[in-house]
Amino acid sequence: MSEPVVLDPVDLHILGLLQNDARTTYRDLAARVGVAPSTCLDRVARLRRSGVILGHRLQLDAAKLGRGLQALLAVQVRPHRRELVGPFVDRVRALPEARTVFHLTGPDDYLVHVAVADAADLQRLVLDEFTSRREVARVETRLIFQQWECGPLLPPGATPRVESP
Repeated sequence: MSEPVVLDPVDLHILGLLQNDARTTYRDLAARVGVAPSTCLDRVARLRRSGVILGHRLQLDAAKLGRGLQALLAVQVRPHRRELVGPFVDRVRALPEARTVFHLTGPDDYLVHVAVADAADLQRLVLDEFTSRREVARVETRLIFQQWECGPLLPPGATPRVESP
């Protein structure tokens, strides 16, 4: 487990703003945080080097891409051994329907977030890509009706800054 990075209020403000819009220019970011653009650039570079900022992602509407049904698949693998973890995760990550894979404790070994076209496509995915695998003992499917994004991820005890429109 990696050590937490010490962040000051300016760093936390930068992180909160970038999580809401990663395309914010350094000039706009600096103005909103109250530092010089060069200072802002240096701080973001330091946050990247320290591993706090891992990258930037484009968020897409799955329904507009023909994947209007999303589900969580709780997968139990037997035997649950180290030599099966890597190949299983690699196989699931290679599926175009897979959005996120979690390795868990408890009765289920994995939770897989998938986006598919419809119920028939979900059934095909579960039967052809999961239950047909020798190591998969059980799959439970839960449909996602709606999803909400939450606030920015900050260290424990830090409070996000709320800006007036």
